[in-house]
Amino acid sequence: MPNKTINVDGMTCDHCVHAVTEELSHIAGATRVNIDLHPGEVSPVAIDSDIDLSDSDIAAAVEEAGYTVVSA
Repeated sequence: MPNKTINVDGMTCDHCVHAVTEELSHIAGATRVNIDLHPGEVSPVAIDSDIDLSDSDIAAAVEEAGYTVVSA
C-alpha cells in the first residue's frame, strides 16, 4: 500500500481538516487520510492508497478545499 506525506499550509481548525480530508478521499485509489493539525502552521498529511497517486491530483484536491501544498 503506497503512502505519501504532504505538507499543507493554512489549516486552523477541525473544519479545515474535514474539508481537506474529504477532497483527498475523493481521489481514485485513496484509502485513508490522516492529518496532524498544527493550527496556523504547516500540517503534515499522510495519504494511504491502493495505487501511486499523482502529485498534481493531490495538489488539485487540496486547492479545491481552499489550502496549499507546500514543501517543508
